[in-house]
Amino acid sequence: MEKIWRIGEHNEAAEKRLASAIGVTPLIARLLLQRGITSPEAARRFLHPEKEQTYYDPFLLQDMEKAVKRVEKAVANGEQILVYGDYDVDGITSSALLLRALKRLGAKASYYIPTRQEGYGLHEETLHRFATANVSLVISVDCGISAIEEVTALQGKLDIVITDHHLPGPVLPPAVAVVNPHRAGEIYPFPDLAGVGVTWKLCQALWKKLRGTEFTEDLELVALGTVADMVPLLDENRKLVREGLRRLSATSIIGLAELLRVSGLDQQTVTAGSVGFILGPRLNAAGRLGTATKGADLLLSEDQESAAVLAEELNAANAERKAVEQEILAQAEAQLAAVDTKKARVLVVAGEGWHSGVIGLVASRLTEKYYRPSVVIHLQDGVGKGSCRSIPGYNIFDALTACRDTLLQFGGHAMAAGLSLAADNVEALRKGLENFAAAHLTPGDYIPVLEAAAEMNPAALTLDLLDEITQLEPFGIANPQPLFFCREVTADHFRLIGSEQNHLSFSVGGTRVVGWRMSEEAPLVEAGSIDIAYTAEINEWRGERYPQCRLSALQEAVSRKIFPNREILVVVYRALKALSETGKLAADKRKVARQCGVSVYTLSCAFHIFMELGLIQRTEDSWRLLSPSQQKLSLKDSETFVRGTLKESVPWCQC
Repeated sequence: MEKIWRIGEHNEAAEKRLASAIGVTPLIARLLLQRGITSPEAARRFLHPEKEQTYYDPFLLQDMEKAVKRVEKAVANGEQILVYGDYDVDGITSSALLLRALKRLGAKASYYIPTRQEGYGLHEETLHRFATANVSLVISVDCGISAIEEVTALQGKLDIVITDHHLPGPVLPPAVAVVNPHRAGEIYPFPDLAGVGVTWKLCQALWKKLRGTEFTEDLELVALGTVADMVPLLDENRKLVREGLRRLSATSIIGLAELLRVSGLDQQTVTAGSVGFILGPRLNAAGRLGTATKGADLLLSEDQESAAVLAEELNAANAERKAVEQEILAQAEAQLAAVDTKKARVLVVAGEGWHSGVIGLVASRLTEKYYRPSVVIHLQDGVGKGSCRSIPGYNIFDALTACRDTLLQFGGHAMAAGLSLAADNVEALRKGLENFAAAHLTPGDYIPVLEAAAEMNPAALTLDLLDEITQLEPFGIANPQPLFFCREVTADHFRLIGSEQNHLSFSVGGTRVVGWRMSEEAPLVEAGSIDIAYTAEINEWRGERYPQCRLSALQEAVSRKIFPNREILVVVYRALKALSETGKLAADKRKVARQCGVSVYTLSCAFHIFMELGLIQRTEDSWRLLSPSQQKLSLKDSETFVRGTLKESVPWCQC
């Protein structure tokens, strides 16, 4: 996928002023300025959130006083309390956090998390069942804001307190209390808390009211849920996550310690990245393939032996989840083989028996690979349930709204959504989404932009510089890990690594560079000079620390992107003919380019010229040379050659 590479805006004079004011290098000042942090005071707060004396007052949240009074009454009277959560990491950590806090207060409490088959949110039938089982108070976490009918049906039978962070509608559920920082008229200073963050604010309020002290427990759970839910890691979230990550390596939560062990993180510094890519998926795995209760039970476990068993089961479930995801992804890719993905505005795939717990992950993979809005639909008994992922500029919720006549239900936001529909309407949905894209997107919207903070040779990375960059952690939404470019790189000590040889490894100026799941780029690396985009990190191995670059993307260096003249075309055609005669003309242009001794760009341009002249044809899985016609061919008959010779842009030659 061709991307636009560009360097973010920067002002050297402003960088020097800020660097001098707060005692950092100009690079760190640049990174702060690119994040909109311009004053020394704001920069100090950002770099050192732990120095902020207190968290925001939880009683600034509407209905918090009501929620605390109802919980206080339930604890005093020995009422049975039910914590009602959600099956993702945010919901699991929220459930465990509140239940642990309630038990510290001496409450009689238990929890319930629905399965994915039951569906997200509060369910009336389930609430009725608990109401008849002596539960008198339900506290929702990470859900409930849209449960107007369900809460209404339980009035007089069950008291319900809603804590949630999802956007409310114009009407709120008629609950005892509704605690949500996105409520209309809210004065709470920071609305972008995760569900577990809102739950922590309830715990904070309970401690202030019932114990007269600050609640500082279980921030590890808050960090885990906040990072996994991909909310902005700014302001109060930044402080919560930073403190939670600091505590993770020495956590007293037995189940979390076992999860670190099975994940191989028990001897490492845990970052937001390792939470998002290693811990979160394992905690999520059980909920994706079955029930999320194993994840909650792990975090609530008080016995190391049982916690170890649960952690191993989650680790195994995550491996199974990966296998299921890869199987569905392969089937989705097989469907897309019949589609011109460069012309398609939206990708829609559907399959019988696809596991509903992983279709969202598959949709993310497709969007990442093809840079197209993607919809993956699980079909069963004539009904489809789908998960959608989008790209900037294409509001998938608005698109589904425009297609609502083809749907049974849908919900979500601009970048991700879920839906259900009759199986017969899949094609109608695809056409509707295509039409919406045609009306709202331009060709330029389908070209992803890769924006780097600065250009830097990997050889310039030092441990001191990397330690300074870590001051910007935790990285995540609204605070991405800095990306760097380096042009005209020649790879040293290149090799493929991993049990499946699917990762790249090479060095630049003595600094190691790794490209996870990028083995298909090996021909480019081996062919010669390349441009690389990377993030910088410290690799810790057997007590040693050294700089390392993690590849985000690579491309042929500009110096190798030579438009083919007549002589080059002759050389390429003869090489293609020789390869064709030996049966070695592969479908992968990168391999063919290396065999022909030219760059991929040069070969791609040559292929377009040869196709326009009727000399080559694309087959389903390869290329086929055609016999030249009897009449004399002229390069002037190729639009690509004419435009390239005139130094005009030939964008279709980009690989």
